[in-house]
Amino acid sequence: MLFQSSIRKELARSFGATLVVLVTIVMTIVLIRTLGQASRGSISPQDVMLYMAYSGLGRLPTILTLALFIALVSTLSRMYRDSEMVVWFTSGQGLARFLRPLFQFSWPVLLVITLMAVFVWPWTNQQTKDMQSRYQQRGDLDRITPGVFQESSSGNRVFFIDRELAGEQASNNVFIAAAEKGKNSVTTAQSGRIENRDDAQFLMLSNGQRLENEIGKSALKISDFQEYGVRTSNSAILGETPPEAKLMSSRALIKDPTRGNLGELAWRLGLALSAINLVVLALALSSVNPRGGRSSNMIFVVLAFVVYNNLVNLGQSWIFVGLISFGQLLLALHGGVLLLGLAWLAKRHMQWHFGRKLRAAPALLATPTGGRA
Repeated sequence: MLFQSSIRKELARSFGATLVVLVTIVMTIVLIRTLGQASRGSISPQDVMLYMAYSGLGRLPTILTLALFIALVSTLSRMYRDSEMVVWFTSGQGLARFLRPLFQFSWPVLLVITLMAVFVWPWTNQQTKDMQSRYQQRGDLDRITPGVFQESSSGNRVFFIDRELAGEQASNNVFIAAAEKGKNSVTTAQSGRIENRDDAQFLMLSNGQRLENEIGKSALKISDFQEYGVRTSNSAILGETPPEAKLMSSRALIKDPTRGNLGELAWRLGLALSAINLVVLALALSSVNPRGGRSSNMIFVVLAFVVYNNLVNLGQSWIFVGLISFGQLLLALHGGVLLLGLAWLAKRHMQWHFGRKLRAAPALLATPTGGRA
């Protein structure tokens, strides 16, 4: 009990500290990207915080996996450096005996990673996609900010209003420049209001003037009006498009096993399987020289995680292009990494030294077996 409880307490402290650091770093990156998307008009500035929350939630499985991997390796490496491992080994605790307390600590985290990868990931993608779609499909008048020239969604009109009237869908000093049907027009009005008629939205202008001429001709037509209606956008709902694989639930991916869907499903399951394999790899990679530095081992650990994670991402592309099947990828990649980790762990547990045996082989061959000639 002392053996397992001491390890789990230190793992909990290390995992919590690592998770806080990684979440801070990732959310800072997400904030920068989200603000960039908001400045480009991809999402609403009012939805920045909500968009960040969904984006961070979608990245949480990878963050938890990396935090768990670093916590396991750093804790076990410290035990090697402080010679605590020697104490446990001399008390009869072999290296393989560490697997049980490590998985007892890790199984709640592994369960959360699996649930988030299989169920939460497509939900967060759907939410962010809906936010972007709603903002992109908003009407031309909804895009207008008082005092700012705003281009319409079709790109053939430019709107400007001086200020909005509080509590009303109306504004003062309206300016519209348009280029459509082979004509250029400039319309100004003292005021304007929004009206919805049937399936269209109209901007009704009052007390204004309209200048119009055909492109390539010098003739100019000027007309004054007391009321003039400009159709701005349709309020009809756009036709639905087939959903992307990352937006579909895992059950829907199984029911429609296309290459793209199977690649996405392999990626989601790969997050859970890689987290399990990394627990075994952490125990195999944690052995360090007490006299060596701390940074070299941690750099190798991070590099191993990056390579494994990139292979999981590449596997999705390989399934999509038909280079490998769904089952072959899971068996070859994740099964191969598991066998590698177990073999490495068995080598350290049994204290096999292949280098010494290879160096001793020539000496054994050179030893004379007979008497003097």
